Amino acid sequence: PALACFSDFTEMMRALGYPRLISMENFHTPNFMLVSEVLLWLVKRYEPQTDIPPDVETEQDRVFFIKAVAQFMATKAHIKLNTKKLYQADGYAVKELLKVTSVLYGAMNTKGVERADLSEEDSSKFKFDLGSKIADLKAARQLASEITSKGASLYDLLGKEVELREARTESIARPLEINEAEKMMKVAIDCVLEEVQKTKDMLNNVALDEANLEAKIEKRKLELERSQKRLQTLQSVRPAFMDEYEKIEEQLQKQYSSYLEKFRNLTYMEQLLDDHRRTEQEMFEEAANMLRLMQNRLKEEEQHLLKSGSKWD
Repeated sequence: PALACFSDFTEMMRALGYPRLISMENFHTPNFMLVSEVLLWLVKRYEPQTDIPPDVETEQDRVFFIKAVAQFMATKAHIKLNTKKLYQADGYAVKELLKVTSVLYGAMNTKGVERADLSEEDSSKFKFDLGSKIADLKAARQLASEITSKGASLYDLLGKEVELREARTESIARPLEINEAEKMMKVAIDCVLEEVQKTKDMLNNVALDEANLEAKIEKRKLELERSQKRLQTLQSVRPAFMDEYEKIEEQLQKQYSSYLEKFRNLTYMEQLLDDHRRTEQEMFEEAANMLRLMQNRLKEEEQHLLKSGSKWD
């Protein structure tokens, strides 16, 4: 089954126009570069305008690349890919790649393109783009939702038509009064003039605010220049006690070197003292042991003599 799966994958990739030859030996060991190249090629074949980054140098880049491709296929083509198997980049990854190639290959066959009649040159020139179809599908869904909302609003408006018809007929039947119309026009003109005046006042305020901002910016620039000049002056001036400070720092460095030397010597002497004390302790314990052994031996000899004397008596 694995050989058949790989054979189908290579045939479909050749029919889709993949420019390189793929063999089973390419996937005996993990080959992430080839898997990423095939994935990117399939994504570009599905939607040429996609912007998935092709960087796979580091481990973080590879994880991001696999996640981006899996998310793209899940949202655009409704194909669920196993990211772990793709990251392995071995024979298991071929089964995941076969999911994408099967969809593209099936779509190509529905258009009447015969795989056996395609030469290698014609396959490289074959362009298969579903981006426009997806765009048409999105536009159709949007139009359907708009039609539904427009139909609902139209139904509500038609329900109010009975009341509106009476009001409309009454307004049409009423004679037009010139004085009232003139009065309404004057009111409308006054409202428009008031809005125009408000707009002019707002423009004047904007111009004033702009002038104030420019003045503040200029003031800040002058302060910045003065601060920079002062900084340069401070950097160029040598402090009054710098010479004394450098001498004291040099003496401190010498004292520190002397301190380190004495500290190392003290540590070495303490270690020698500990070794000497340990040696003395060991010698003392050895002498005590020898003394104890001699005492035990004398006691044994004394007891032996006592036993031998009692026998002679």
